[in-house]
Amino acid sequence: MKKFALAAVVAATISALVPAVATAQNVATVNGKPVPKARVEQLIQQVTKSGQQQRSPELEAQVKDEVVRREIFMQEAEKRGIPQGSDYKAQMELARQMLLIRGLMEDFKAKNPVSDAEAQAEYDKFKAANSGSEYRARHILVEKEEDAKALIAQIKAGASFEELAKKNSKDTGSAANGGDLDFANPNNFVPEFSKAMVALQKGEMTQEPVKSQFGYHIIKLEDTRPAQFPAFDDVKAQIKQRIEQQKMADFQESLIKKAKTDYTFSK
Repeated sequence: MKKFALAAVVAATISALVPAVATAQNVATVNGKPVPKARVEQLIQQVTKSGQQQRSPELEAQVKDEVVRREIFMQEAEKRGIPQGSDYKAQMELARQMLLIRGLMEDFKAKNPVSDAEAQAEYDKFKAANSGSEYRARHILVEKEEDAKALIAQIKAGASFEELAKKNSKDTGSAANGGDLDFANPNNFVPEFSKAMVALQKGEMTQEPVKSQFGYHIIKLEDTRPAQFPAFDDVKAQIKQRIEQQKMADFQESLIKKAKTDYTFSK
């Protein structure tokens, strides 16, 4: 009899605890339906994943509010039969496709990390291809050859190259700075421009207009210096990101090429 009484007490205690435990797993109850705390954690992880927001009591409170609001709105949508609508089903299919593809790309990224050695090799290759001298030039770009010749005549007569560039150059990016293009590798310019620029001595100006696909240039060489490069550690993150993007593009292209399809892509 005592054993029976003890068992009854234990059973009653457990029964009393179950609702409390269940409540601890939920952030709220909406119209009798529990809203699990797991939803809050999932949304917080999603919000903080990009690193733009940090977890905080304020963020947790906002996310809890949002999760409960969503439950209220979802219940009303279900009550109105929204999930049975064709538009809803079409949107769900698009969302499923997007999540699958994003998961595939994240899986590839996680399994194919860019190593420091790969980044160093890319840095060395770029440095080798851009070694030599950098040139600091000014230019004035105009549409017509006769306009360029007229400006050359004005400069020879004593007019300021910089002022004429500000007033006449079509290259608005450099015109505001008197035509200054800053230091750059000759490979950064179109061939006609580079050939004319490297032939100049410091302080010299082209005596004839230089024609390119953009129009007619008047070029003045301000200075030269050995090519400058940032330290590897300063650009390693950017290099890794670029390699990662290229790997992803190659992966996507390989899947397209392997696929058996009668479709012809437009690009």
